[in-house]
Amino acid sequence: MSELSSRQAKKLSDYKAPEFTITDVELSFELSPEATALTAVYQVVSASGKAGTLILDGQELKLLSVSLDGQLLNADSYQVTAEQLILPGMPAKAQLELKIELNPKANTALEGLYLSNGAYCTQCEAEGFRRISYYLDRPDVLARFTTHIIADDNTYPALLSNGNLVSSTLLPDGRRHVTWVDPFPKPSYLFALVAGDFDCLKGSYTTGSGREVALEFYVDKGNKQRAHFALESLKRAMLWDEQSFGLEYDLDVYMVVAVDFFNMGAMENKGLNVFNSKYVLADQSSATDTDFFNIESIIGHEYFHNWTGNRVTCRDWFQLSLKEGLTVFRDQQFSADMGSATLNRIDAVKTIRTAQFAEDAGPMAHPIRPQQVLEMNNFYTVTVYDKGAEVIRMLHTLLGQAGFRKGMDLYFKRHDGQAVTCDDFVSAMQDANGRDLTLFSRWYQQSGTPQLKVHSHYDAKKREFKLLMQQHTAGTADQAEKLPLLLPVRLELLAEGKSYPYLLEMTEAEQEFTFAVSQKPIPVLLADFSAPVKLHYQYQMDELLLIARDAKDGVARWDAIQQLWQMQVIAAIDAKNTGAEYLLPGELLEFYRQLLAKPLEDLAFTAELLTVPGYDMVAEQFDEIPVQDLVWVLQNFQQQLATKLVEQWRLCYKSLHPAAYQYQEQHVAKRALRSVCLQYLAFVVGSDELLRQQYQHSDNMTDQLAVLRSCRTASHPLFAELMADFEQRWNNDVLVLDKWFSLSASYPQSSVFDTLEQLTAHPQFSWQNPNRVRAVFGAFYQQNPQMFHSADGKGYQVLADVVLKMDSINPQVAARLVTPLLSWKRYQAQSQLQLKSVLQTMLAKDLSDDLYEKVSKSLN
Repeated sequence: MSELSSRQAKKLSDYKAPEFTITDVELSFELSPEATALTAVYQVVSASGKAGTLILDGQELKLLSVSLDGQLLNADSYQVTAEQLILPGMPAKAQLELKIELNPKANTALEGLYLSNGAYCTQCEAEGFRRISYYLDRPDVLARFTTHIIADDNTYPALLSNGNLVSSTLLPDGRRHVTWVDPFPKPSYLFALVAGDFDCLKGSYTTGSGREVALEFYVDKGNKQRAHFALESLKRAMLWDEQSFGLEYDLDVYMVVAVDFFNMGAMENKGLNVFNSKYVLADQSSATDTDFFNIESIIGHEYFHNWTGNRVTCRDWFQLSLKEGLTVFRDQQFSADMGSATLNRIDAVKTIRTAQFAEDAGPMAHPIRPQQVLEMNNFYTVTVYDKGAEVIRMLHTLLGQAGFRKGMDLYFKRHDGQAVTCDDFVSAMQDANGRDLTLFSRWYQQSGTPQLKVHSHYDAKKREFKLLMQQHTAGTADQAEKLPLLLPVRLELLAEGKSYPYLLEMTEAEQEFTFAVSQKPIPVLLADFSAPVKLHYQYQMDELLLIARDAKDGVARWDAIQQLWQMQVIAAIDAKNTGAEYLLPGELLEFYRQLLAKPLEDLAFTAELLTVPGYDMVAEQFDEIPVQDLVWVLQNFQQQLATKLVEQWRLCYKSLHPAAYQYQEQHVAKRALRSVCLQYLAFVVGSDELLRQQYQHSDNMTDQLAVLRSCRTASHPLFAELMADFEQRWNNDVLVLDKWFSLSASYPQSSVFDTLEQLTAHPQFSWQNPNRVRAVFGAFYQQNPQMFHSADGKGYQVLADVVLKMDSINPQVAARLVTPLLSWKRYQAQSQLQLKSVLQTMLAKDLSDDLYEKVSKSLN
């Protein structure tokens, strides 16, 4: 593939408005698995009003003919390269017609037009439309699309595209011809086409202005009943967006299609969302509470894109966070309103502190608005999405709910129907609130994780409490020098049994804040995780326990427990290295004992407080990660808690009597706490009967999977037996079987390497299906650090081999799988040498741009 690529980086600073634009597009598809015929007709207009050279993007296309204003052009009057169609002497205004032949069956990259289980499907974001037709494949070219689809009526009764269906005609030869018209100009990345034989779940929604919108969910045959929750989630999202932002849906129909072969979670194509089936299909027997939550969240996310992404889109792909960071923030707010705001916020914080902080510390560090890229797909990252959402959240914090809404209203008023920049968004927020946000804009320009160091001093005579705050962001792979940022720091001062809230704005490298208080308070710093920074403050254990009990902010209470565990991890590793035994302090055990005896009203929050942090959470505090020490220590902590509090775990577990399954907040919370109790009890000798009973008598996937996960974590002897039963039960349901794949690949024993070979030979495994590949190898490196980082380097080699194999099939998937190999400098000497070796071997191969960019940067 490298011979097709110039390996030339694209830079934000090189942006130029297009010399030509396309105002109207008419596409006619005659579908055939290996020879789809496409006729594309464009109305082309010169921006300057003068003739010039039109350069269209295109990849892996078979061009049959080119016509200009009805005249067939000779082949010597245009030029075709591996990635472009070049038309010199293009008139200032003309109609361009292209005839192209496509081979969807051969398209394993799942970009452009491809086949998914016999159905035609498209994925065009970011630059996939150029695999369908030669085009100005950039987001700042907005055109009105008319799409004709012709296919056999019996084989493909559902023929779908963007906009509204305006005609459907059965042809004499048994094929059907449908026409879709999208009245809203859109960039090519939002184009979609789906053709197949599906079950369709129908519903409707009446907007605030009284318009009735048809809602249609297209799923594989036999899965209609499993789409009901997604349909209801969509209705909730539509109502929420009207109530929260005054935004109504704008077409007559909203369609969702669930496909099993998909690179992403879902795609917000105008009026026709294409979803990975795992984020649509759910019922209590096959989906966990987490699955239900993710479906509601992602359904909401793609719907919210109709305004933040579709009606107002990006000028260029470097502005990706304009739509993604904003829409992630919106879906987080939606989820918080649908359930527990505290738990939703904790989930978001976990993502930042693990995946995003790790990205900042690695070779692919970049701002939420990157400056340059080789392959645009590589910037669909946790930085652009999740840190981008944190930046939007900081604006919300600084401006308040009403001020943020004023800014959003002005943003839509100014830019509806336009392709704009992150600066345009910040300007709307600034102008609507009369506030200078110039300093805040640095968040869009700087990469890296700011370090916030805080020192406190209490003057009893003056009754003054002072906080000295210092911020510093270390140089990253892409930027050596950093400037101070605007940090909103939420603060609670705990004193005299009361909580005093503040919002501080830090704008300089060092600032002091003074508070008048009658006694020395305990500061609750960075409440609600008000800025995506690493906090450094010397808390004592008793102070953290007090915060965990008394702080008003739930996120701060949870964070206090995280900090307590970080202290234990460091102390336990120090003890291990000297050969001493480390016992958990009595104060921490007593806190847990009391919490188990009297759980909080929010049982799910109780479950969070009772859970030892995962490997990724504790690893992020180390510059050089001691993998095996961390794995051992965390296992030891769970074992200690299990044995020292065994009666409390049993009593709490027994008190949480299971009821008939409902996906409702209180039921979800009870199952969450019950699962935590079970996980600890799995470490205790004699737990077999309890585990087996819950597995056999559960009426839902959440409780059943809790047993398997508990057995895996504790390396329980029952694991193999129950896993064999689970596979037999669910062998014909690939989405559920993905859970079995993941559990198998994350078993923390050396036998896992044989297991990985067996999994890839399983009849239901497919290298062409991203869900299957991620279920096995994503779980292996994410959930099995002990074996992924095995001393012989075998884990690294296994993943490297898989990455290379996938690069020839689906470069996007390969580039995402390679991520854990890239941060080789953060591990100990032996691991560094092993990781560097597999990366160097990889770089010597013929790599796609997606993979080459990441591997080469990691070795610089």
